[in-house]
Amino acid sequence: MRCRLATIFVIFLALLILHTSVRAADKIRVAFPSPAAQFIPLPLAQSRGFLKTEGLEAELIQMAPPLAIAGLVSGEIDYFTVIGPGIRAALQGLPVKDVACYVPAPPFVLLARSEFKSVKELKGKAIDIGSFGGTPETIARLTLKHFGLDPEKEVKFVARGAIPSRLAAMQQGLTAATLGSAPMDYLGTKMGFVVLARVHELFSYPDSGLVTSVKKIKERPDEIKRVIEAGIKANRYIRVEREGTIQFLMQRLKIDREIAAATYESISKAFNDDGSVPEDGLRLVIDEAKKIAKVNREVSLNEVTDLTILREAQKELGIKAK
Repeated sequence: MRCRLATIFVIFLALLILHTSVRAADKIRVAFPSPAAQFIPLPLAQSRGFLKTEGLEAELIQMAPPLAIAGLVSGEIDYFTVIGPGIRAALQGLPVKDVACYVPAPPFVLLARSEFKSVKELKGKAIDIGSFGGTPETIARLTLKHFGLDPEKEVKFVARGAIPSRLAAMQQGLTAATLGSAPMDYLGTKMGFVVLARVHELFSYPDSGLVTSVKKIKERPDEIKRVIEAGIKANRYIRVEREGTIQFLMQRLKIDREIAAATYESISKAFNDDGSVPEDGLRLVIDEAKKIAKVNREVSLNEVTDLTILREAQKELGIKAK
């Protein structure tokens, strides 16, 4: 009888602890701009239990950058996963800051017709960037400068929108090259096109990360640290768990295994394993933000970032801060 009562008590206690742990999970709202592969760290962290391990439960919301920034300021949104808009908002005086980086450079590729063997051979040619005024145009300009071309004078940018339209234009000889992300490179190479450059191999330009409000930094630093750690764990998973990540991409992006595998091969090396924000790349983001916001003064890194919590998270994970 005593043994039976003891067993019942242990089961009751276990259920109580489980119930308490579930109730104790902090709910957070995370905004992301699109389901594009470079924004998967926190969705994957939710799917694979890394957020749960940190006592967090995320509501993932697709939202345009201006709305996400407004949500951060009002407190309706806790985190946004794109660094550039956060930097621009901070420059304009809004109380938001970047606290971590998961993708130090966009996983974009420069795809060209097969007769072009180098980026320099694109001089005088038309390059399709999909749309004007966004990150792809900025990255296209930086990529051309990296190879010694003047993007203002030596090439012509055009914008034909979606990937199929851009690949068709190249096939018809209307453009020489296009810049975009996976699975464009896979689809293009199947059509006979060649990859001239992968942006993450050339320079850093912090893309996907973690932006939050100054208020949250002051009031909930422990929560931020747990989110950062979950994102770092997700990045490490992406880098080493090929099959698991492919399965996640299939489910999240609603794509078949062939496209998911090709996407993984294209993007997996673009994710870092420590959440660090590269200073040289951040300077480029700040310079671009200054142009857009028409800011002429000097901008310190501390004005747009707060990396103290990141360093604490790195220390807990045994990572040497850079």
